[in-house]
Amino acid sequence: MASTLAVPSTYPTIRDALEVAPDGAVVTIAPGTYRERIELQGRRLTLRGTGEPDTVVVDAAGLEGPALAVLGGEVTVEGLALTSGDYPAVSAINARLTVRRTRLAAGYGAGLQATDMSTVEAAEVQVQRGQYGLVFSDSGGTVDSCEIRGVNDDGIIVRLGADPVIRNTTVADCGYRGVYVYQSGRPVLERCDISGTGDAGIVVANSSAPQIRETWVHQTSGSGIVIGAGCTAVVEQCRVEGTAEPKVSVDPRAQATVTLSEGGPAPRAGISDAGGGQDAAEVDRLLTELDSMIGLAGVKNEVRALIDEIQVNEWRRSAGLSVGAASHHLIFTGAPGTGKTTVARIYGQLLKALGVLPNGRFREVSRRDLVGQYIGHTAEKTTSVFEEAMGGVLFIDEAYTLSRAGGASADFGQEAIDTLVKLMEDHRDQVAVIVAGYTQEMLDFLDANSGLASRFAKTLEFENYGPDELVLIATRIAKNDDYVFADGLTEALYEHFSQIERDRNFGNAREARKLLEGMRKAQSGRLRSIGRMPSRDDLTTLVIDDLLTAIR
Repeated sequence: MASTLAVPSTYPTIRDALEVAPDGAVVTIAPGTYRERIELQGRRLTLRGTGEPDTVVVDAAGLEGPALAVLGGEVTVEGLALTSGDYPAVSAINARLTVRRTRLAAGYGAGLQATDMSTVEAAEVQVQRGQYGLVFSDSGGTVDSCEIRGVNDDGIIVRLGADPVIRNTTVADCGYRGVYVYQSGRPVLERCDISGTGDAGIVVANSSAPQIRETWVHQTSGSGIVIGAGCTAVVEQCRVEGTAEPKVSVDPRAQATVTLSEGGPAPRAGISDAGGGQDAAEVDRLLTELDSMIGLAGVKNEVRALIDEIQVNEWRRSAGLSVGAASHHLIFTGAPGTGKTTVARIYGQLLKALGVLPNGRFREVSRRDLVGQYIGHTAEKTTSVFEEAMGGVLFIDEAYTLSRAGGASADFGQEAIDTLVKLMEDHRDQVAVIVAGYTQEMLDFLDANSGLASRFAKTLEFENYGPDELVLIATRIAKNDDYVFADGLTEALYEHFSQIERDRNFGNAREARKLLEGMRKAQSGRLRSIGRMPSRDDLTTLVIDDLLTAIR
C-alpha cells in the first residue's frame, strides 16, 4: 500500500516530508499555516489536507515562486488552501495535476496556471483572489464544479491551442472578461455561470474554436459573448441576459452557430454539497441523449430500468421509507465499437443528476493503469486510481486482461482484482465501477475472485450493429464533418457492411469511421486530378468511386 507521511506529527514541515517521501506516497497535512513553498519535479505524490476547508494553509506570500509548482510527474492535491504573492498559487508545467476541494489565492498571478502540455483535473476548486483565475496554455484537462470570484483581470484564459473541458463552473465579479479564448484555444464550456464582469462575459479571438453549451451569461458590463474574426464557434442553448448590446457579437469574418434559450431554469454551477437532490431536467436531457444513440435498444431499456429504480428509491428515502442497499457497479459485454464508453459516461452523469453520486467525473483506465511491476505496487496503483474516481465512474476497459497471467511467474493482475473487490464493497455508495470487454472473456474475469460477480448489479450486453445501423452511423459522421452522400452511395454502403465478416476483430462503429476516413482520402485524390478548382458541392460530396477506392 502507499506510504503515508504525516505533517507535522512526524515531519515538522512539508518540505521535510517531501525530501524522504517515495514515489506514490501520500503526505497528510494537519490544520495549520505552513509558510513555505512546495516544488515537485518529476514526482508522483498525493498531498492531502486533513482538516476542514481553509484550515490547512500553505502560505508562500513573500516567497519567490508559486505556493505549489509541479514540473513533470503526476501530483494530486486535496483539501489545501494555497496562497502566493506575485506568482501563480499553483503552477503546472508538463505535468499531470489533480486538484480537489482546494482554495487558491494569489497577488499578481493566476490562481492556477497550466502550461507546456499539462493535464489538469480540477474539481471543487475556488479561486478567491488573483490577477487571473485559471490560465491554460497549450494544456488541457477538466474543470468541474469550480468557482472563480473577484479576480482583477480575466476569470479564465485559454490560449495556445489549449483544450480544457470546463463544466458546472461559476465565474463572477472579474475586473475584465469572464472567459478569454485566444491563439487557437479550443475549450468546451458546459453549464457554466458567468456574471458581473468588467467587460464582456466571453471573448473569442485569434483563430480559436470553442464550444459553449447551456451556459448562463448575465449582468456583464460588455456584451455577453463576442466571437472575433477568423474564429469558429458553437454556441448552443445559452442564456444571455442583462448584458450590454449586442448580447452576442459575431464578426462577419467568423464562422459561428448560435442558438440561445429564453427563460427556464439557469444552469446550476459552482461548488455544491454532495447529494444535492435530483435534477429532473438534467435526467430527461441525458436520457434523450441516450435515446439519440443509434441501435442499442436492449442497453437503453436496461439503463432506463436502472434509473427508474434509483429514482423511486430516492423518493422512498425522502418519504422516510426503507430502501435496500444498492450497487451501481455494472458489467458491459460485447465487441469493440458498440458504444460502451459513451453509455458509461452518460450513466455517470445520470447518477450525478439523480443525487446518487456527487459528480459525474469519468475515469477510464486499462490494465497498465492498475497493474504494477512488483509486489505491493499493484495494490498501491489500483487504490490511487480508485480514489481518483471517487464520486464518479471508474471505467475499466478490457477488464478481462487483469485475469490473464500471460505466462508470467507472478501475475499482478490478480492483485488488482482482489484490491478492487474490497474497494468496491467499502465504497459502493461513492463510486460506480464499470468493467467492459468481450462476452466470453468477461465470464472468465468474473471467476478470478469468488466475490467479484456479486459486486455488480447487472450485466448489459452490447450487440453488434447491423448493416442499416452502420449506414446510419456513417451518415451521421459524414454530416457532422460537412459531407453528403451522392445518389446510390447509401445503398452501396449497406451492401458493403452486409458483406463484412463479424469476427472478434470487427470494430463496429470504428469500422464506419475508418471507412469514412478512407473515402475522404479517396475524394481528395479524385478532386486533385480534375484539373480545376472544385466547387463547394464537389468538396462536400462523396461518391461511389470514393467507396470503391477506400475498400480496395
